[in-house]
Amino acid sequence: MNTDATLMNPKDFEIKKLGPSTFASPMEGGCFTEDKDAVLFHTQYREIEPYIEQQVIPPAFEMAGPRQSIFFDPDMLTCGIVTCGGLCPGLNDVIRAIVLCLHHHYGVKKIFGFRYGYEGLNPAYYHTPMELKPSIVDDIHQKGGSLLGSSRGPQDPKVMVDTLVQLGVGILFAIGGDGTLRGAEAITREIEKRGLNISIISIPKTIDNDICNVDMSFGYETAVAESRRSTKTAHVEAVGARNGVGLVKLMGRESGFIAAAATLANNDVNFCLIPEVDFSMESLLKALEKRLCQRGHAVIVVGEGAGQSLFDDSRGQDASGNRKLGDIGQLLRSAIKDYFASRSMDITLKYIDPSYMIRSTPASAMDSAFCLQLGMHAVHAGVTGRTNMLVGHWNNQFTHVPIPMVVHSRRKVDPKGKLWASVLASTGQPIDLT
Repeated sequence: MNTDATLMNPKDFEIKKLGPSTFASPMEGGCFTEDKDAVLFHTQYREIEPYIEQQVIPPAFEMAGPRQSIFFDPDMLTCGIVTCGGLCPGLNDVIRAIVLCLHHHYGVKKIFGFRYGYEGLNPAYYHTPMELKPSIVDDIHQKGGSLLGSSRGPQDPKVMVDTLVQLGVGILFAIGGDGTLRGAEAITREIEKRGLNISIISIPKTIDNDICNVDMSFGYETAVAESRRSTKTAHVEAVGARNGVGLVKLMGRESGFIAAAATLANNDVNFCLIPEVDFSMESLLKALEKRLCQRGHAVIVVGEGAGQSLFDDSRGQDASGNRKLGDIGQLLRSAIKDYFASRSMDITLKYIDPSYMIRSTPASAMDSAFCLQLGMHAVHAGVTGRTNMLVGHWNNQFTHVPIPMVVHSRRKVDPKGKLWASVLASTGQPIDLT
């Protein structure tokens, strides 16, 4: 028996509730989910085996979905929605899904949209809340950006809770990334101090796909699909010139999922650089020179957080509390030009940074369907009085994830995992570029 295995604590997976559900759900013809339904955390038998040996129930997420009984009386319920952080494909889709589900499935009449992120919950900014109705959100899913606008940076939880109390908000839906989730957790703590019945439900928004314990976040699939246009363009430019180099910088502050997936989606990429795998400029340039001598062209894809060890560490933090990054794209652009100029070797370098075009584009068909389900599941969780949680996706199922499980670290590409091995096989780049 393997008694040395460290088992996860089931309490870490528990979802907080404001109280018992005493109202019958007004949803008709729905496929209701029971509270005991769960999605296993582990996917392989060898991971579950220690729990079996010790006769312990394996860890699992609560399954998302509508319940037969709910906590809030829909006739008396007021809800709020806020979008925070950078723009991301699918924000409007999620807003629309929440509004339509609240209105049509539960009969909620009053829904506030708070403008420009958490600023909208601080009266000092004078952002009048927008009252959201089905007619207002009718076609917003066809547009990029966020109907409500967005901003970065925290606000005082006491002030934000004061606003929720003043407006009689029972559920706040917070759509955003790591900083937004930390803000939602801070709001929850303030609500608990006051003993209020206000639910905080989050929908994770990160185009980088780097939220822990969530295997996919909305906007990521669109970002990869749109990134393919840039890598394809870079390849066309590279092969169209003698010693042509196409350099594409993609999103990915701490995690290289977009760069890795875009590389696999267009296997004309010859070098993929991500934050999780260090490289030295000298090794990269020598490998690039060898590639040009052999094939006459090259395409490089780099995640924005890659190669940060090449910069000094005195740039500070942005409004969201993230470290400010050095511009790896511009650094590579200059270094490549200087390197080949010093060798009297003519090259043609084309640099492409499509980040903001990707962030502002409407969601793809797959992402749009995903956003619809995220928004609906967020509503189903909120009306049951669940709080301090987010709607996740795990093992092809929608789940309830406690916010404390996702704010402690970021999900990253495993340099020894299958995804990165596939990237190395596709590009043919050296395994070690340090």
